[in-house]
Amino acid sequence: MRDSKALLLKSSFPEIRRGTLQTLQMNLGYLCNLSCTHCHVNAGPKRTELMSRENMQIALQFAEKYKLKNLDLTGGSPEMNPDFRWLVKQARKQGLHVMDRCNPTILVEPGYEDIAEFLAEQQVEVIASLPCYLEDNVDAQRGKGVFTASIKALQILNELGYGQHDSGLVLNLVFNPQGISLPAPQLQLEESYRQFLKQHFNIQFNQLFTITNMPIKRFGAVLLAKGQFDDYMTLLKQAYQTENLEQVMCKTLLSVDWQGNVYDCDFNQMLELPITGKATHLSQLLEHMPEELPIAVAEHCYGCTAGQGSSCTGVLTV
Repeated sequence: MRDSKALLLKSSFPEIRRGTLQTLQMNLGYLCNLSCTHCHVNAGPKRTELMSRENMQIALQFAEKYKLKNLDLTGGSPEMNPDFRWLVKQARKQGLHVMDRCNPTILVEPGYEDIAEFLAEQQVEVIASLPCYLEDNVDAQRGKGVFTASIKALQILNELGYGQHDSGLVLNLVFNPQGISLPAPQLQLEESYRQFLKQHFNIQFNQLFTITNMPIKRFGAVLLAKGQFDDYMTLLKQAYQTENLEQVMCKTLLSVDWQGNVYDCDFNQMLELPITGKATHLSQLLEHMPEELPIAVAEHCYGCTAGQGSSCTGVLTV
């Protein structure tokens, strides 16, 4: 599999200055029950990398020391980490808002059927990937049967109160485009999702997040294999919007990999671009946080600043 990293590192992307840190995003491992074509992590069922409880404890200490508001859990399928429940419980005891970036099919996998109820008990915000509301498109991107399993999982979440008015249980969905295209306008697409899912499956949700696909790892390799990498980068650069620089997620977020190493964002993590230019473990920042932490930028940063902009919570401008 060809790697797009070498094509991304040489860049004239503008400097980004860090703001107030609010969120610690933790990649709990690359193990996943799916192998999606748009995945920038190369996650899958055969991956064995999983975050240890020791690194989770350091992360919780870090969040407490620096008075963070949010713990954003991702993977892979974060729920497949054996210490997922322990981490969520401890984080909630600390008063952290916990977000679970959930591949909804995991909620109906054997051995994980009670995860949805656990998430509701802990009042975890669920951010569920559903790259389209049409079955053929979802299965083409994520695998046969994924759409049906995802719909079943979302219905289970709705039954528990997720996505319901005034329940306090937040269910947000995530859209990723197929091929070399930017997401459609988020508000318009959200309304289409809302009407279709309600009419056909009686599913409700709070918001739709549209996220631009990043030309790294598996998706980057697909672009290279199809000879579309240059075209996609041209698309991103032509759609660049300067105003998006003020709201990019790396200004208020740190990303931690399964080994406890720190990056500016999940995408820099996948490109192995460490936060200080060299490998930095979270424990080092726990002992001493530099006054200035520069943000490493490269060509993939155009993905976050193209069009409406893109972040882990959807568009940057509406």
